[in-house]
Parts: sequence; structure tokens; C-alpha cells
Amino acid sequence: MFRAGRIIKFCTIAAVFILLEVAALIMLKNNGPMQNIWISKGTHAVQAVIWGGTERIRDYFSLRKQNEKLAEENFRLSQAVRQYGQMYGNLPADSIPEVIGNYRYQEAEVVKVSNNKQHNYLIIDKGAADGISAMSGIITSQGVIGIIDAVGEHYSYARSFKNSGMVVSARIGRTGAAGEIIWDGISSNGAILREIPRHIPLHQGDTVYTSGFSSIFPADIPLGTTREATVVNGSTYNIGVTLFADFSAIRYVTVVNNMNTDEIKELEDSNENQL
Repeated sequence: MFRAGRIIKFCTIAAVFILLEVAALIMLKNNGPMQNIWISKGTHAVQAVIWGGTERIRDYFSLRKQNEKLAEENFRLSQAVRQYGQMYGNLPADSIPEVIGNYRYQEAEVVKVSNNKQHNYLIIDKGAADGISAMSGIITSQGVIGIIDAVGEHYSYARSFKNSGMVVSARIGRTGAAGEIIWDGISSNGAILREIPRHIPLHQGDTVYTSGFSSIFPADIPLGTTREATVVNGSTYNIGVTLFADFSAIRYVTVVNNMNTDEIKELEDSNENQL
């Protein structure tokens, strides 16, 4: 009880001291222009120190997160280099071709991104002058990011995967059942895998990949992991998916172009006309 009284007395004295100091500073500030300037400079200096420290702390944690992502990216790239080295005869890293199979890969940087709408988009710093064409896919090591809709001379406009009008062909595992994956329209990292037959055994946490049944994206790009499933019309599942991609932190991407798109489109159109 005696200790509590001493603590209360100390806090009261400290509060009175602080109030007197503040009052003295206010009186000094209002006493003349020179005092006002000195106090303002002192206040700004203290604010600068506080804000600078806060920014350094924020930058530290931001850099740590970015370094973790870069480490993961480097791991994935090293795996890809080893794989391509086996395919092409142990080539050095700087001679790995930008064309692999039917697809051409080209790096780009995102200069603008929309994340708070139902029809989100992004703009990249590559265009027709760089060999970019419409209907090319945009990917990262964490999944599908979007599809290019319009191409300018030096920039391209793309639909984000977080767009209610975008559908991607996907499968559970590398050899499992295939369906359509779409953004759930709500969360930043949520999607729904649709049209999975009900007889297929499901396990939460399975990885979802692109199926390769599209002329835009190659197969086996990891997209996310499965969550809960719901039965639709008694015959198929809608499965929740947690996406790997962090759309709020997208900066560097890869544009992927199927060099056989025109031939595939011609075959599809000719057969549709015959039906």
C-alpha cells in the first residue's frame, strides 16, 4: 500500500513537471520571434529524428521480407537452371535460351497496378517495340499474374488475375483433375477452382498448377494450395484455393508468349465454322 502511494505521488509530480515545462515553452515561444524560431527548429529536429527512426524500422522489416522473397526466387531459379541445363546440355546460366519449348519468356517491370476493384489491371514497361504481343501471359515464380489485353509502343496493359473476367485452366497436382480457377472476388489471395468431378478424392493443402490446356500459359506453374470444398449441383466441387502470389508486392514479372498461338487459333476457328 505504501509502495502504491509512492508510485502515485511520483506520477503526479512527473505530470505536473511536464505540464509546467510545456507551459514554459509556450510562453517562451510567444515571447518573441527569435524564441519562436528556436523552438520551431527544435521541434522539427525532434520530429525528424522520430520519423527517420520510424522509417528505418519500417525499411528494415520491409527489406527483410523482400530478402526472403529473393532467396526463394533464387532457389526456384537455380532449380530451373539445373533443369534447363540437363535439357540443353549443361549450358552456363547466361546462355540459357529465352525460348523454351513453344514458349518465349521475357522479363518486365510493373509500373502501375490496381488491387482494389473487381476489374483490376496492371501496366508493364514493355510493349510492341520489345516484341510483346496481346494475349501473352504474365507470370512470376509464385503463379499467374495476368493476361495482356492491349500493347503500346513501350508499355502494355494487362488484366490482373484479380479480375472477375479472368479464368485460367488449372489442375490439382501435376497429374490430377483439371478445372477452371478464378479469383474469389473478395480476398487478395483467394481463388476458387471449379468443375472438379465429385468422385475425385480431395485433400486440403494440395498444390494447384496450371494445366497446360491453354494456349496462353504453360503447364505446371504453381498457383496455390487447396482449402475447403463445396458440392455444386450434386456433381462437381468448388474448391477454395490460397494463392501463392502477393499482388500487393508485384514488381518484376515474366511475359510468356506461346509462339504457336496463331496456328492453334486457326485450327479452332476452322473447326468451329464446320460445326
